[in-house]
Amino acid sequence: MQPSEPSPTHPMRYKMTHLVRSLQKQITSRIESLEGPNGARFLVDKWTRTEGGEGISCIMQDGDVFEKGGVNISIVASKAPEGMLNHMRARKREGIEKGKNYEMFVAGISTVMHPRNPYVPTVHFNYRYFELREEGKGENEEPVAAWFGGGCDLTPVYLFEEDATHFHTTIKSACDAHDQTYYTRFKSWCDTYFHNTHRNEARGIGGIFFDDLEEVKGGKSKEELFAFVKSCGESFLEQYIPIVEKRMGMRWGEWERRWQQVRRGRYVEFNLVHDRGTKFGLATPGVRIESVLMSLPLTARWEYKMVPEKGSPEEKLVNVLQHPREWA
Repeated sequence: MQPSEPSPTHPMRYKMTHLVRSLQKQITSRIESLEGPNGARFLVDKWTRTEGGEGISCIMQDGDVFEKGGVNISIVASKAPEGMLNHMRARKREGIEKGKNYEMFVAGISTVMHPRNPYVPTVHFNYRYFELREEGKGENEEPVAAWFGGGCDLTPVYLFEEDATHFHTTIKSACDAHDQTYYTRFKSWCDTYFHNTHRNEARGIGGIFFDDLEEVKGGKSKEELFAFVKSCGESFLEQYIPIVEKRMGMRWGEWERRWQQVRRGRYVEFNLVHDRGTKFGLATPGVRIESVLMSLPLTARWEYKMVPEKGSPEEKLVNVLQHPREWA
């Protein structure tokens, strides 16, 4: 059920729940419009957790424009697992005492779209809110810890510099409206995070990434941070859809498809080897494996020592992945 439009007095968990539900509806509707009136549609899979919480996984597969993709939301409210609390203490989170029970709340949206045409880039974004409370405390009590996290990034198979510029410029505008330092900080963080260290190359051409963004004394309020996250989420369609519309009609052949499959293999490697979100999901009690692994493409390929030819479009992409650039 979609919560009504939140008021300023509503708790943050209500506001974030409303945001992720609204974004899911907007994005799935726009993606389906690209498939045309008789094209693929999202399978809507609503679920609940025995431990507490619910979600909606919207999955598209075998479309003309998108071979596979997902727009998933989850609203989880349950007892915080001890393993998670230990991990948070190890990250020097204050106020999380041993011997006490805590309840967690997480609301987030995660989107990954893998296009069929190799000239259309894969895209990923997620935005989430997390809070931790002592067991038995009400929603009007201040949580022990609360923060926002998320980001967006673009993974082309073939590099079009104007597309990279558009993607980055759009999210930079969203960042600049809230803090002139955000884009530079979070773009650098993204380049560092989405990196296949075992390949010495980035997963894609980046975007922004941030975690543990929280209210601090003398800094941004929780409301200001929420407004920033909301702007980022609402920028997604403008970041990505114009690129899809520009490239989806381009002709491609067997070689382009083969290169796309190889690059998808690198995408899978990052998600399964390095991504903290995947590891967090798999470690969460009552995890829905299908939801966690929806980020993986329908098909991929691993070839032994496939090296692009000198001066080729494929080499141009790899050079940028090995040496991240500024785009905005």
